[in-house]
Amino acid sequence: MFKHAHFKAHTALFLQATGLTGGPGAAPLFSGLDLQIPTGLTAVTGDEGTGKTSLLRLLSGDLSAHSGTRPATDALWLNLALPEHDEATPEQVWSALQQQCPRWSTELQQDVTEALSLQVHLGKKLFMLSTGSRRKVGLVALLASGATLTCLDQPYVSLDQGSIQVVRGFLNDMADHPTRAWLVADYEADPDLDWSSCITLG
Repeated sequence: MFKHAHFKAHTALFLQATGLTGGPGAAPLFSGLDLQIPTGLTAVTGDEGTGKTSLLRLLSGDLSAHSGTRPATDALWLNLALPEHDEATPEQVWSALQQQCPRWSTELQQDVTEALSLQVHLGKKLFMLSTGSRRKVGLVALLASGATLTCLDQPYVSLDQGSIQVVRGFLNDMADHPTRAWLVADYEADPDLDWSSCITLG
């Protein structure tokens, strides 16, 4: 099952994918998918195993499609849980990504780092951090990246309530952005966010 809700009135079309077919395995998880992503916030919802992460990876270009078209855009999806990041410090992660993200905001990086109480962890390698702190490092990168399409995969997992409020507040500030889009994957759409659109997988 696939459902795509209508845009709210003040949003514009940001990205259109046609006949998108692909997934992480040999057999495509998605076949002939047509999507219209508006500016602002789009929820990608569904149960475990329905393909939320795979869809974000396909739309960001992190996962190559077998067929179909996804217009080129400045997109970012990030998974810092992978072992390849274990030996890097938060600042090394951000510095490497900054080279890939021409709209990166150092000021926003510093503001979100402070808001998420990450300053005390900046000299530590990622393997030394708790799951929550490691996820915060990824969130700083995604929020500061300036990417025109930013993909957030279950952004609230392992976060304390104060940090959830920081992320929620930032996203609501971005909800009416005229030239950027945010895909937020989770089991359900956060009722406290001002969504432009919702994609339901199942």
